[in-house]
Amino acid sequence: MTTESSREARSADLVVTGLLPDTTGTWVPGEILVTGGKIVAIGVPGAGQARRRIDTGSCYLLPGMVDAHVHCLSHTGEGVAAATRAAAAGGVTTIVEMPYDLAGPINTVERLSRKQDLVAREAHIDVALLGTAEPAGGWRRIDGLRAGGVAGLKVSLFDTDPRRFPRISDDELVEVFTAAAANELTVCVHAENNEIVKALIDRLRPDGEDPLMHVRSRPPVAETLGVLTALEVAAATGAQVHLCHTSLPRSVDLVRLFARGGANVTMETCPHYLLLDEDDMKLQGARLKINPPLRDSAAREALWDRVERGDVDVISSDHAPWPLSLKTAPNVFDNHSGAPGVETIYVSVLAEALRRSPAAFAAAVKAMTANPARRYGLHTTKGYLAAGYDADIVAFDPHASWTVDESLLHSNAGWSPYHGRSFTGRIMLTLSRGRIAYDGEVRAHPADGALVAPYAA
Repeated sequence: MTTESSREARSADLVVTGLLPDTTGTWVPGEILVTGGKIVAIGVPGAGQARRRIDTGSCYLLPGMVDAHVHCLSHTGEGVAAATRAAAAGGVTTIVEMPYDLAGPINTVERLSRKQDLVAREAHIDVALLGTAEPAGGWRRIDGLRAGGVAGLKVSLFDTDPRRFPRISDDELVEVFTAAAANELTVCVHAENNEIVKALIDRLRPDGEDPLMHVRSRPPVAETLGVLTALEVAAATGAQVHLCHTSLPRSVDLVRLFARGGANVTMETCPHYLLLDEDDMKLQGARLKINPPLRDSAAREALWDRVERGDVDVISSDHAPWPLSLKTAPNVFDNHSGAPGVETIYVSVLAEALRRSPAAFAAAVKAMTANPARRYGLHTTKGYLAAGYDADIVAFDPHASWTVDESLLHSNAGWSPYHGRSFTGRIMLTLSRGRIAYDGEVRAHPADGALVAPYAA
């Protein structure tokens, strides 16, 4: 924590006081001074004056979360407005929006432009957009998508939906990664082996009334083979590649191995892999059908070990707000995959990390703020509490206990995997570029959010 000049402090519009970490990681009283939506100084309490003051007491002051994996438009029932409203309530001040929309994947400049217009009208907090490349030559449009303002690309090695969410074959993956590398764009990858999973789904479908058949249809080797494919092509092409929603400690270790060897690769995991396991699926059934699936408790604990030692680059929500009408078919394979989470991710992961250790807490904060901002080229304005950065500030009360009530959440999905679960630690305040976005009520409005694009690293 550093103290800026009193002259700059006196010119501030806003002072936010609370607890900030010192150089040893100890939380001590401090203040953040904001002018024009930007942080202008961080100092000791009373160092500056401003027209407005927000005192958060003994709350930890944290950067607003950058949620690196959000689906707003996979279903017409959610949309940008609802998802970003939920984000604001959860301390998320920037989302990276996935390109697989129900209206069609964002694989042309025209589709990108229409989505940018929608975000400008509806977003409560800031949004970065990803594009994608369709099979059979879509990689040739990557130059145009980069010029149009995408923050990265996403591709899938698994054929979820041939129209909306198609598989990119291995030969075209080389072309996509090569074009992305030439444009200095991160490519995030859904990494599951298509042949293994498709064959197992066909074999296990007759027994699909047991929800654990979904888990059995996507064994660990299906994920790790997909991860290895992406890593090898990344190493061969020099592309900057990000492995999405990895569920296994071995996947983390493989990414670290390739990174140590010089490949420009990172990975993410998600709160459902850190807070839930396959035993929860026995209770909640297809509500917890997620790709890749939930793993056993040993894998969950091993993931936390890797979070604590800093091996997990990013923790993202993979917010997929399907209504329960698409999650309650008797056969698990007839249900949509994914769960809502943008409102609960920051608080739930922070609360669990704090319960485990200060090191886990510090690593989790970094994995939800600075690291995703850096991976998508947003790190000159997002992900840090420092002079010159956007005043995206969250007050987290480490002592407040609360219980998730899905009826009070702001996504249109109307449910949560964590309904009825209690946590110690709560989001009390969200500031987005210096404006109150949430203080117990959502104060942000549609069009308060802005489109954000990558900057050179």
